[in-house]
Amino acid sequence: MLQISNTVTIPEHEIDMSAVRSQGAGGQNVNKVSTAIHLRFDIGASSLPDRYKERLLQLNDQRITKDGVIVIKSQEHRSQEQNREEALQRLRELIKSAMVVPKPRKPSKPTRSSQKRRLDSKMRRSQIKAMRGKVTDD
Repeated sequence: MLQISNTVTIPEHEIDMSAVRSQGAGGQNVNKVSTAIHLRFDIGASSLPDRYKERLLQLNDQRITKDGVIVIKSQEHRSQEQNREEALQRLRELIKSAMVVPKPRKPSKPTRSSQKRRLDSKMRRSQIKAMRGKVTDD
């Protein structure tokens, strides 16, 4: 049972975890022991509340496939159990982050004094450039 919040939990049978061999350097241990964990979680077939499912499917995250399956690979640690805990923690954080609603942006206007400063500097700059012209004898 994966506890997401006080009211939301995910049963273990909905999370598919498989042990695979880790990538990268590590000597003999990495070649003979399957310590990395592949975690797969199908959002559509899960028992999550509908609002959680909608928010997760709207996320633009590379860990979520087009079919609505979350895929997490954990291979940080040397032990399978630590990688399992790490993968579950990442899943928990991903689901929690989906429920955080971003604060709506309130468009702001530049202040009157900042507009005046900007126009003054533009005018000053144009006068400098105008003075660079050819000098004519009248």
